[in-house]
Amino acid sequence: MIPGTRLADWLSRLVQIPSVSPDQAGARSGVPGEARLASEIARWFREFGGEVYIQEVFPDRPNVYGVWRGRSDRWAAVDAHMDTVGVEQMTDDPFSGRASNGRVYGRGAVDTKASLAVVLAILEDVHQSGRTPEPNLIIAATVDEESGARGAPVFAEWVRAKRLALDQLLVAEPTMCGPVYGHKGLSRLEFHVQGKSAHSSQPQSGQNAVVAAAHLVLALDEEGQRLLAAPPETDLGAGTLTVSIIQGGQGLNVVPDACIVAIDRRVVAGEDPAEVSAALSGLAQRNCPLPVTTNVLLEHRAFLQPADTSWIRQLAEWSGREPAIAPYGTNAWSYAGLADDCAVLGPGSIDQAHSHEEWVELAQLEKLADIYSRWWGLRSYSW
Repeated sequence: MIPGTRLADWLSRLVQIPSVSPDQAGARSGVPGEARLASEIARWFREFGGEVYIQEVFPDRPNVYGVWRGRSDRWAAVDAHMDTVGVEQMTDDPFSGRASNGRVYGRGAVDTKASLAVVLAILEDVHQSGRTPEPNLIIAATVDEESGARGAPVFAEWVRAKRLALDQLLVAEPTMCGPVYGHKGLSRLEFHVQGKSAHSSQPQSGQNAVVAAAHLVLALDEEGQRLLAAPPETDLGAGTLTVSIIQGGQGLNVVPDACIVAIDRRVVAGEDPAEVSAALSGLAQRNCPLPVTTNVLLEHRAFLQPADTSWIRQLAEWSGREPAIAPYGTNAWSYAGLADDCAVLGPGSIDQAHSHEEWVELAQLEKLADIYSRWWGLRSYSW
């Protein structure tokens, strides 16, 4: 087995390379984006014998793919995103990568540089020893998961363009190393209410966009309550709707002429996010007393596959955890039909992700290394 200290060293190295999503960057973020980390990962992939492909998603924000030929015609893939959320609220040095008390600390330590660290440690060990994994491997280090999740569909199209038939695909996220076989998708919308400004001493001369938006908010809340009351049709449970942002007004003595209402609508299997967005746009038109336009921010389908496939059950046996549903979204939404089996799996808890102090336990890194070595047919003949 790979020593925990070497896994920790790899993770510390990754954490020390800032890769904050540009839309969440602040004064403490260092250079935003994934460019520097992507360059280092490409270099390591080459050092460890991989065929390296770099695919630009945005300027200076590329996906990096490494391919290793195995002993069989089977294909196994891992998607681990390189970007992290912001660091301004963190109480410790966000990029220290310090290891203490059986943990590694810093932004990205659990979400999801931990999985990248384990992959790199195994690839290094395999390369130095001259061994060969049983399946062909594709390791995708993707961008933008924490913002628009636009790196994952680019990787999916690359796989299809290469005509690669993936047997198994793991999406790296903190699941305590247990397999996740489903999560909700989403539709995120902004409603722009248009009113007419006037002096607040003569409100009848204007059209109050905030008051009109209040009617819309109440209608949206009613729709959210309806969703929660509906009986769930799949393991994903009921869809949800949250009114998350309302912005309007420009002064205490001015009738507001504009207001924005933003929502997060979680969709379940069987729902088309585009159809959900269209229905909510219609709801807004019916319930807002002033003109309103809809801006679609993001649409992702739900991810759900059977929980009882042989591979999901094998992952559950190796991890000691039953297959589960995740409450959060992942890149798996992009991979429908891309692989025979797809699961979300990685070390650590989602409770530590995005928090003021992010960390992962070394024991979780070691568990993931054991799972990967079994999956890649390494442990049985060499470790």
